[in-house]
Amino acid sequence: MLRYNFKYEWLLLIRNRWIQLLSILLFLLFGFAVYNGIQKVEARQTNINTALSEFSEEETETISVLDSIDKGYKVNKSRWLIPSRPIVIGNLLPRVVNMPAKPTAFIATGQSDLFAHYVKPMVTGDDLSMSYTEMTSPVQLLFGSFDLAFVIIYLLPLLIIAFSFNVLASERESGTLKLLASQPIRIRIWVLQKLGLRFFWLILCITITLVIVFAIFSFDFVANWTSLVVLLSYIIVYALFWFVLAFATNIWIHSSAKNAVALIGFWVFFVLLSPSILNQLSNSLYPMPSRTIMLNQMRTLKAEAAKKQDEILDSYLRDHPEYAMNDSTQAPSFYHKYMATQNLVKEELRPVVEKFEIQIKNQQQWAHTFSWLSPALTAQNGLNTLAGTSEKDYQAFRNQSLTFAQEWRNFFLPFLFKNKEFKKSDYKNLPSFEYVYQDESNLLRVLGLLSMSCIIMLLVFVLKPSKESINIVA
Repeated sequence: MLRYNFKYEWLLLIRNRWIQLLSILLFLLFGFAVYNGIQKVEARQTNINTALSEFSEEETETISVLDSIDKGYKVNKSRWLIPSRPIVIGNLLPRVVNMPAKPTAFIATGQSDLFAHYVKPMVTGDDLSMSYTEMTSPVQLLFGSFDLAFVIIYLLPLLIIAFSFNVLASERESGTLKLLASQPIRIRIWVLQKLGLRFFWLILCITITLVIVFAIFSFDFVANWTSLVVLLSYIIVYALFWFVLAFATNIWIHSSAKNAVALIGFWVFFVLLSPSILNQLSNSLYPMPSRTIMLNQMRTLKAEAAKKQDEILDSYLRDHPEYAMNDSTQAPSFYHKYMATQNLVKEELRPVVEKFEIQIKNQQQWAHTFSWLSPALTAQNGLNTLAGTSEKDYQAFRNQSLTFAQEWRNFFLPFLFKNKEFKKSDYKNLPSFEYVYQDESNLLRVLGLLSMSCIIMLLVFVLKPSKESINIVA
């Protein structure tokens, strides 16, 4: 019977032009989504490369000036811009701390349209005011980006619904269901076979289309084959969930119109409402402290600290005797007082900042814990992780850049407090930065999506159908 089902379904899909239409539609959707994603990644990388290019030019000029100073030549620069002053190097030649895009970044825009991808920490910079965000279009934030993840999460279920909503109902409405019921096969098994074959053809079309589209855009299959396998795994288990939902709907509801309405209702709930509800609940359970109050506290502390900089500097030097000045007769400069004051302000504001960050972490943890309630959210989080654009990736970038900012500052403190000149030989010892992506397993998310499908399938076979359809579905 399966062999006849396979042949019949193939002929039916070909004659109805479902396969042809589906292939063309998938090619257009995937092609435009990948193109759009690649354009965003290239714009992101262009911004980073521009900053790196500017830094490279400034670096070459600075090294040349340092070399002239070491040789005793006079340089045509203001005394405030001479690079032998360590504060000039620390402030005017900061490293470009950047977050390069993954080869798979085009798959999901994720958080990349909310956060900046490079910062330039300075010696006198303020960690609390370091910019990690950038202005974006509110319209784009409302509707999102048309990327591959959008096609998979939002549009693929609609294609599956159109592909499978009336598999059984159409037979009932055309009057052929009684003839099928006379065959030596249970109707449930027959519907399962038909949907299984459609699932097979859909996945085959998706796989071929993705390979063609990726090849057109010069995707490196050899170097990134594991990422392609993970992507296909997400697509398969996510599509399977919607086919299983369509199977349950076909069994339990006996009208094509009702099937369509029910499946669209499921789409609205799982894709649109569930993520919104989880987000609102996380905001209610873990409300964010006022950022305005935090900034006001920071300004107040800075103003108070500025009035007693001399006392703060004395206290700072007592706590850090290694920074004691070589020349005790030389009066402390503005930067000596500023660095000591900044350190005090940072310590005083630490509890406020930690409370702010703890609430963000609690919100994210709560949302991730209950994301399994929404298959769409589970798949979206997985695709964001695969693309390196998840909130965890940007939080990791923030943490790593803050650590480097402190390392950069600490490197120059001995030069500053001991009034040492910065030489060309010191340049090679400057701290460097390289962002490291955090590894995160995708297996649990894939298994979570698969388990949802198994639970629904089990319910369909265990629970009895309604009396209205028991005579033809049992």
